[in-house]
Parts: sequence; C-alpha cells; structure tokens
Amino acid sequence: MTQHFQIPPRPALLNRPVQQIFINGSWCDAADGRDFPTVDPSSGAPLARIARGGSEDIDRAVSSARAALEGEWARMTPADRQRILLRLADLVEANIDDLAMIDTLEMGAPIARLPVMRRRSPSVIRFYAGLVTAIEGRTISNSIPGDVVSYTLREPVGVVGAIIPWNAPFPAALIKLCPVLAAGCTLVLKPSEDASLSSIRLMELLQEAGLPPGVVNMVTGYGLEAGAALAAHPGVDKIAFTGSTATGRQIIAASMGNLKRLSLELGGKSPDIVFADADLDRAVAGAAMGVFGNTGQVCSSGSRIFVQRPVFDEVVTRMADFARALQVGPATDPATQIGPIASERQLMRVMSYLDAGKTAGATAVVGGQRLAGALETGCFVAPTIFSNVSSDMTIVREEIFGPVAVVIPFDTEADAVKMANDTEYGLGAGVWTRDLGCAHRMSRRIRAGTVWVNSYQLMDPAVPMGGMKQSGHGRECGVEHLDAFLETKSVWIDAG
Repeated sequence: MTQHFQIPPRPALLNRPVQQIFINGSWCDAADGRDFPTVDPSSGAPLARIARGGSEDIDRAVSSARAALEGEWARMTPADRQRILLRLADLVEANIDDLAMIDTLEMGAPIARLPVMRRRSPSVIRFYAGLVTAIEGRTISNSIPGDVVSYTLREPVGVVGAIIPWNAPFPAALIKLCPVLAAGCTLVLKPSEDASLSSIRLMELLQEAGLPPGVVNMVTGYGLEAGAALAAHPGVDKIAFTGSTATGRQIIAASMGNLKRLSLELGGKSPDIVFADADLDRAVAGAAMGVFGNTGQVCSSGSRIFVQRPVFDEVVTRMADFARALQVGPATDPATQIGPIASERQLMRVMSYLDAGKTAGATAVVGGQRLAGALETGCFVAPTIFSNVSSDMTIVREEIFGPVAVVIPFDTEADAVKMANDTEYGLGAGVWTRDLGCAHRMSRRIRAGTVWVNSYQLMDPAVPMGGMKQSGHGRECGVEHLDAFLETKSVWIDAG
C-alpha cells in the first residue's frame, strides 16, 4: 500500500499524568481520585491513565447538563447553535490527524483510514449544522367550531446520556454529539473504558469552539460504574446507546425508573449474499472487507456470507486468497490493512469462538489462529474463514466482533432470504448480483435496517442507519437522527 500522507506525531495529550473528566466546562479528577490504564493493542505498551468516574461524577455531570439546558443554552438562537457547530467542524478538520492517531494508538484502527476520516468527520458535523435552522413545526387545520388555531412546536427532548463503544471511538462520539447539539439538548457522554482518549480531545475542541459550560459533559470510567449510573439516572431524559445487545437489555431495564426515551444501536450477525451472476471480482473483495474491515469490529459486519452453489467453491477459494494477502500489522504502519483486536479481553473472546468453531466441526479455510512472531505482544488474529458450517453452530448464530467469517452455500433466491433472516439480529445485509429485479426483491424481503447492493458498509451522514429485531431501534445519521432528540408539542389557541 502506497503511503499518501505523513504519519501524525504522537498526540500531545498522552504527556499528561492522568486524563481527567469534563464537567461544567472544567477538567477535574474523579470524585474518589481513582484512575485506570489504557494500552496500545498493537504492542501491549501503556498509553495513559484515565480518571475512573462513578455515580457521584455522573450526578455532577447530569446536574451541570440540566442547568445548561435551562440557562444560556436555552436562550441561544438556532443560528447561534449553528455557528458553534460550524466552528467545531473547522476545528475537527484542522485536528483530524491528531484525532485519528489517538484512535489508532488506543484501539488499533489502522492509520491508513486517515484519508477517509479527513473526508467523513467534518461532513457529519456540517450536515447537522445545516439542519439546525430547519427545525420547524406545523400549522394544522382542525375541525373545532369557531376561531381555534392549532399548531406544533419541536423542542429538545432534554438531557441526553450517550454511551458509546470502543470499536470506532471518535466517529461514535461525533454521531451522538451533533444531533444532540443541533436539537438544542444537553449531553453527558460516557465513552468506553477501552477507548476514551479521542472523546477527551473532542471536549477540548468543544471548549475552543465556544460551547457554553455544561452543555456537553464527559465522564470516563467503567460501564458497570459510570455507565450504569448514567443509564439509571432520574435526571436523564434520553439514553442514546451503541453496543452489544446484552448491554442494551440492561439499559432498557435501567431506563424504566423515569421512562427514559431510548435509541439503541445494538449487535448484528449480518448476511452478505453472493449470487452466481455477480461480478465476482467486486463481490469477493467487497464481501471480504465487509467482514475483515476494522478487524471485524463493526456492528454491521457481514460475517455470514451466503454464496450460490454454482460459484461457491470458486468464491471460497478466492476469498481465502484475498484474506491471506491482507497486510496484518501494527496500526501505525501505513501499509497495515488489518490491525489488532482492540483489547486483550476482546482477543480472548474472539479466540474462544475460533475454538468453538473447530470443536463443532467447522473447517478453517484460512486463518483460525492468533498471530505470533513479530506480532506476539499485540492482540492480532489472522483473518479467518470457516466453511463446512451448519446453522446451529455458535459461530453462525452469535456476534463474534472479530475478523471471522462463515461461508454457506444456497440454491435459490427463496433459500437465500430464509437463511439471511434466520437470526435474532437485523442490522445490515449485502446483496451481490447483476439482476436489478433480484436486487429489489432481496432488499424488500431481508429484515435489516440497511441493505447494500453490490457494495458493503457505504455510509453518509444524510442516510439513516439502524437495526430491526434485536439489533435495536431508532436511527443514526439522516434527518431521522435529529428527530430522535426532539419532542413535538401541540398548541391550541381559541381566538374567539
């Protein structure tokens, strides 16, 4: 892979003894003074120590967000909020190399994705900045006798708690933050304990953009401590969560105290379907990177690959060759295509699935092992493809969240639909075919929030994405995401 950019320097924030939490526009230690380490999964080397916030810190952050919601932030006009978001977009654009390097060091996302981040991250902010001044209600003709006027207002839902995952830390923080600010809400952000550093850097940029104190607060810490306290807090009006389905269920239970509104983007076990008439050059590469991209650590990863029987053997052979040719290595190397698993804990989880697949009788066509040699100190797994699998195997049913695919043959279009929908999840799906009618039929019949045709993982801030079934509810991106942070109020005026 040719290097088209200069590798960013080591981020300055790593020079601090402890990374602090951010409440009411100020940096502070956790209330009890505790902290925890974060490490580089490419090498196992320590990176930083991060404040370990808990319930007391969450209380302070929620109080700060409530005060801001009812204070200066409420008095700002849509144009004021828009100016802040546009300033933030400029600052993110100017600092994107630093932000990308932080995620590369902390969770192992290859630095080769930097050109994509340069394009995508500012565009997310500017998309929502463009919607700020377009929030509007309706004047509604009613059937009440007399001079009765009725109309609606769109108002912020209130204080939002956002809990984000470790697999795409900075993009996940942005996609929660932008519609919250556009809608006029306030926010308490809880990043993953495995990847907090880019959220910390984002708080600095928000300060520089002129955001009033308390509008956005951030508490770092463990999910069972800070995250659980945020999900259950009676002062939070809405929780926006991205993560596992199991944790999503816990958040639903915790939210019942004050009937919080919820947006949940949860797990997936997405089907990627290759028909015999597909352009196999595109399909093989697209399906492979649909599961191996970001080391398989994507909720919508196309980890169940269904291939029509006439081309099954050819596709499996070509995908195995493609997987062997992928450059696996340290995330800071611009030649690296597949980086490490984000943590030792997640590595052990992936390895347990590899063992389970082999024990059940599946065949590892390629990969199937942890990488040793020069990579043995990091969390590296070879890109893996299992064949000879059955629908009841654990590796076919459960989300692995690693670079592990299963390939399964099918015969007819009806077979493909049945097998694709045979899952508790419904986040994404892929279809590879030259038949436009088949593409439309499959797109309608597959139960998934997003269907990609002759592509996989295309994303744009204007296009909504989200899940069906146990992959959650609500949408991220698009106008739909902004709507999730707005309440509709009806107003009646009897002018008679």
